[in-house]
Amino acid sequence: MIVMKFGGAAVATAGSFHRIAAIIADARKEHQCPIVVVVSAMANATDQLLSLAKEVHPNPPRREQDMLISVGERISIALLAMALELKGVDAVSFTGSQSGIITDECHAEASIVEVKPWRILRALNEGKVVIVAGFQGVSRTGEITTLGRGGSDTSAVAIAAALKVSCVDFYKDVDGIYWSDPKKDGNAKKMEKMEYTEAKKLAEGGAKVLHLSSILLAEKNGVLLRIRSFYKPEEIGTVVGSGGA
Repeated sequence: MIVMKFGGAAVATAGSFHRIAAIIADARKEHQCPIVVVVSAMANATDQLLSLAKEVHPNPPRREQDMLISVGERISIALLAMALELKGVDAVSFTGSQSGIITDECHAEASIVEVKPWRILRALNEGKVVIVAGFQGVSRTGEITTLGRGGSDTSAVAIAAALKVSCVDFYKDVDGIYWSDPKKDGNAKKMEKMEYTEAKKLAEGGAKVLHLSSILLAEKNGVLLRIRSFYKPEEIGTVVGSGGA
């Protein structure tokens, strides 16, 4: 089984969904195995929704804010399912709650406490590609929650752990993790392998390639994190994990 994660930069425009669908279709053909895809909201969509909320209310109630901004990922998963259907790939989209992502009750900064992926497994057994909305879940009291910035990365790792998948492929607008920003430093060195501790230090220092909570969860469950560029999906840029295997 493969778990793939596409962030907001990968779904910046409507046309982006066709490129992602092609990557998924190629992976399915090559590996002949079940695939779960976790998707973020389109680039800037969450910020736009938050701005809209503040136009209505200067300090939006967090419950209602979560209801609003969770729309961004739902748009992405539906559009990706449509793009896959055009390629003849049978796919189904699930919200965080439909995927069984259970969180605590902390709106806007919720933590995942459990994943019950029975609907994911049923769809996979039916031969479908499953598309999951990242960044969101449902509390134990039935409320829609969001995980905070970078939460989609954490969603992908949590799902991989629940499905006992050994790694997650993150498709980014960079081809790996660098010790400094390659957009600013022409001599920046890309790391082919990296331990969790090194990745945590970079995340704590402000690096945005992987969210800290996703690294911590990956380390806890022994899930490898593979960074790939969605422009060169056949290449693995950086592997994060014990031994960097």
